[in-house]
Amino acid sequence: MAGALLGSIGFVFSGAAFGVYAIAQYGEPKYPPGFQHFDYVNPDAPRGGTLVLANPNRLTSFDKFNPFTMRGNPAPGLGLMFESLTTGSLDEVATVYGLLADDIQVAPDGLSATFHINPRARFSNGDPVTAEDVRFSFETLKSPQAAPQYSVYFGQIARAVVIDPLTIRFDFKARTREMPLLAGGIPVFSRKWGMKPDGTRIPFDQLAFQQPIGSGPYVIEHYDNGRTITYRRNPSYWGDRLPVRVGTYNYERINYKLYSDNIARLEAFKAGEYDVLVENIARSWVRRDIGKRFDSGELIKREFPHHNGSGMQGFFMNVRRPLFKDVRVRQALDLALDFEWLNRQLFFNQYKRTDSFFVNTELQAKGRPSEGELALLTPLRAQLDPAVFGEMTTQPDTDPPGSLRANLIKARQLLADAGWTYRDGALRNAKGEPFVFEILDDTGGGASMEPVAAAFARNLQKLGITANFRTVDYALIQKRLDAFEFDMTSVRMPDVQVPGTEQVSRFGSKSADEQGSDNLSGVKSPAVDKILQAVVSAQTREQLVDATHALDRVLMHGYYVVPHWYSAKHRVAYRNTLAYPATLPLYYTADDWVTSTWWFKPAAK
Repeated sequence: MAGALLGSIGFVFSGAAFGVYAIAQYGEPKYPPGFQHFDYVNPDAPRGGTLVLANPNRLTSFDKFNPFTMRGNPAPGLGLMFESLTTGSLDEVATVYGLLADDIQVAPDGLSATFHINPRARFSNGDPVTAEDVRFSFETLKSPQAAPQYSVYFGQIARAVVIDPLTIRFDFKARTREMPLLAGGIPVFSRKWGMKPDGTRIPFDQLAFQQPIGSGPYVIEHYDNGRTITYRRNPSYWGDRLPVRVGTYNYERINYKLYSDNIARLEAFKAGEYDVLVENIARSWVRRDIGKRFDSGELIKREFPHHNGSGMQGFFMNVRRPLFKDVRVRQALDLALDFEWLNRQLFFNQYKRTDSFFVNTELQAKGRPSEGELALLTPLRAQLDPAVFGEMTTQPDTDPPGSLRANLIKARQLLADAGWTYRDGALRNAKGEPFVFEILDDTGGGASMEPVAAAFARNLQKLGITANFRTVDYALIQKRLDAFEFDMTSVRMPDVQVPGTEQVSRFGSKSADEQGSDNLSGVKSPAVDKILQAVVSAQTREQLVDATHALDRVLMHGYYVVPHWYSAKHRVAYRNTLAYPATLPLYYTADDWVTSTWWFKPAAK
């Protein structure tokens, strides 16, 4: 979240405070004052029609309209209802432009930022958006009633101060270039959300199907049984003429239908039940996304390139479990995944191996540490594996001259060094306990991940390790992940173009003990904490790159994840009645791109 909020006109922490239309973490904004629209939209796109979509993630049902709390499963598409003071563009990084705010001032010392709210801004109930609403939203999200990641994301924002009805100032605990952008990205909702007729309030963490009151372009029209939900474009939406909104959100309605698994979802698409399929399974793209509607041209398949950092997808190990405490054990498990075989046999050679938490970007560490990295790492030498100061890790390779056998021999030695030896038909520790663990996945994803887990388990069995693959309902797996009740699980961390506070939530020691946090593996390292501080406090792009390289280097040498694979393309199948702009964005998710910038072609006359 936080990484997607960054950016605009380069600001410095000197001289007088000033008002601008946009702020940048580094450099200058692409779009000048007075710009009319983003380059990747069609300002003349027609409006109308109902876009029907399927599950945008592994969610198969929902039981609330509040996306900001930990308990329960939020309905898909709720982001259509909420806005923030600023918004980013999809063709630059670390840049945001005014949305609810029409003026931004960064203090000379960088310890506060002041936002003036556009007097035209309105909530869906017609009320004006006020500074009090912004403060209420901020304080609610930082409270224990909201999901814990928000208190981490916004933890360095000390307070929100209402200056007047349309002006709010955020004070920061530290001077970092990220803070003004984080403040601008706080989701804003009305103080009346959850208010009863008698003036009492439903606790925020108990809001379920109470209609959210946001300022976004859509409102909920109807829903059914936690399996379908329809959003209608607000006819009184306040922001249509804003440059950041021109050419966007062109559908009259957006309807989500949730299917029980990938097979049901695919068959429904081929039957014409919904309009767009974002395909994440290589085998399906080649073998299953076919049929008469594709042959006739009614359904179109296309791969769209992107420049996103691809994030980290892999089998995440829970190092809170004694079984995974030893880094040698974790490295041995990494050696047992044969990516080259998987890519040939299951993925039709469509993927590349992930070998970084910041793969496909300049933020990926390579080779030996640079001088800038060493300046951060050397004071931490006593806390770090000496290997961190050598060559960057590379993932095991089974293409000749490499082989799975050679990798398993190395893994066996690592396990022996960690006290695990093969006897009595299994790999056992000094107490005689066998090496057995569970790979947890949800039922919606099982169709794609089970063959991978089975191949992985076969290789582990050669070492005497038993890996049991288990699928459970999405709601249950989410509860287990929130409580860190798992051994190993398949997860993809969202990509970020400009690392920042979200990295603290993912890898910070404090987050390791907070249920519901993003630190699934349980990384708890004072050295990592120190490097994270360098990431969030970087004052130049060069400092950020050095700090992120150092972070990547330490995390990869920690072997917290058995990395999977990535692609630099979005695979999208869609109905031929849909159209999209001629200029593609650079940094985007396919689902959000479709909902925010595509449109229905006008009916032929």
